[in-house]
Amino acid sequence: MNKKTLKDIDVNGKKVLVRCDFNVPIDAETGNITDNRRIRAALPTIQYLLDNKAKVILCSHLGRPKGEFNLKYSLKPVAEELSRLLGLQVKLAEDVIGNSAKELTSNIKEGEVVLLENVRFHSEEEKNYSEFSKALANMAEIYVNDAFGTAHRAHSSTTGVASYLPAVSGFLIEKELEFLGGALENPAHPFVAILGGAKVSDKIGVIENLLDKVDTLIIGGGMAYTFYKAQGHNIGTSICEDDKLDLAKEILSKAELKGVKLLLPLDNHVSSEYSNNGEERIVPSTEIPDGFMGLDIGPKTIECFEDAVKDAKTVVWNGPLGVCEFDKFSTGTKAVATMLSKIDAVTIIGGGDSAAAIEKLGLADKMTHISTGGGASLEFLEGKVLPGIDALQNK
Repeated sequence: MNKKTLKDIDVNGKKVLVRCDFNVPIDAETGNITDNRRIRAALPTIQYLLDNKAKVILCSHLGRPKGEFNLKYSLKPVAEELSRLLGLQVKLAEDVIGNSAKELTSNIKEGEVVLLENVRFHSEEEKNYSEFSKALANMAEIYVNDAFGTAHRAHSSTTGVASYLPAVSGFLIEKELEFLGGALENPAHPFVAILGGAKVSDKIGVIENLLDKVDTLIIGGGMAYTFYKAQGHNIGTSICEDDKLDLAKEILSKAELKGVKLLLPLDNHVSSEYSNNGEERIVPSTEIPDGFMGLDIGPKTIECFEDAVKDAKTVVWNGPLGVCEFDKFSTGTKAVATMLSKIDAVTIIGGGDSAAAIEKLGLADKMTHISTGGGASLEFLEGKVLPGIDALQNK
């Protein structure tokens, strides 16, 4: 998937509209950003444009303002954080395509940065209305998409604008395509995928796509219990999707047919209630007692998974292996993060909870790539075409 990037066009003196993903968590009490990872991730693209004398216009969504101006979702904290990180004043427009935005973007000079207000203050954004896309495009001469987290959505600021301006990818999307795309198209083997999370239904497409590519598929998290029940084992009060039992059986036989090693947990950390305070035990995964629910993988499973990844050359991990909001049930997720930080392989973390766990443990710099898009990376791993990337020019 060879898409043109910033480096394939001349940006000198040009007005460049960059779609970023500044959808960061903000503390409702203080109005402060609690995690600036997504803002930091956009800096290489912004800095490159500034160094190459572009006039930089940034846009993003934040939260779900439901198509109306709601200052609770204003990008003001983002403008302040960007100003601090870039060491220059980032001017925030009071609107998206109104007088303030038009005035700031028409007077912008080389090496300056303007941030438009939250694009989702307009309902036309998510409906991908051409008039709204055109109004955004009218402010610039080049469009750069660097928001991988929304690349699976066909919105005005992710695909619509690309119809009216030369459209290329920023460095963040380029990196996502290089690593996620590389893992799917040409991975170094042995290739191991680790999938966690609560529901099989969220990961069906990913599992089916990866079964054709991986040597080993590790399934943990809440969805493992659906597989155990499908095999006729007792799972106590563990989470289970009863309407997916046949599908789980199908996946098990497909893996066998394709010669893929499919690993499920051997033992589980179970509790009598969904909290930190229940009665706990470590039990074999196939014998979870009545009245108990599995909330994490156990020590034997951690050993087994470690053995499976130690010689891997490519590992993709998406989804937690236990209930991480309760500390005592985050052991499995932490163990997997730690084992991946030590191996000599291309390690790709598919956003969301897995990325948060790695960041929390301070292991981010030990991974080859941490995806910035939860939903987008899942759809990409499913082999789906992401409209925000499809709309960019090919090399």
